[in-house]
Amino acid sequence: MDELPQWPDGTVAVLCTGAGAPHGIPVSTVVRRGPRTIVFALAPTRESLARLRSDPRCALTILAAGNVAFTAYGRAMLSDAERVVRVTVEVEQIQDHRRDTFQIDAGVRWHWTDEAAQRGDTSVRESL
Repeated sequence: MDELPQWPDGTVAVLCTGAGAPHGIPVSTVVRRGPRTIVFALAPTRESLARLRSDPRCALTILAAGNVAFTAYGRAMLSDAERVVRVTVEVEQIQDHRRDTFQIDAGVRWHWTDEAAQRGDTSVRESL
């Protein structure tokens, strides 16, 4: 896989960081910004940010409808945005998890239960 595939808006990914014991968290704002660039937002209080500041290497796994299944490995660059920290991952390697023996029909299904949180998420995603 030479470049990132497309995935549906609102896809949940899993961000894995190091700088100590492996640490994984779900991320809901993942946006493709080019063939090898992913951006997403994290709350300033996330432990993952401290880890990325210490060691910018990370992995982001995405499993989504349309048979999207991959892990992107790269280095994170952090920049402050309104209410969040923008994380830009320049992807160095893409591991394709698709196989002829199965297909990904759907990713994680979720929705906001708080209207203010929904509006905030939409605003953040649009700013990325």
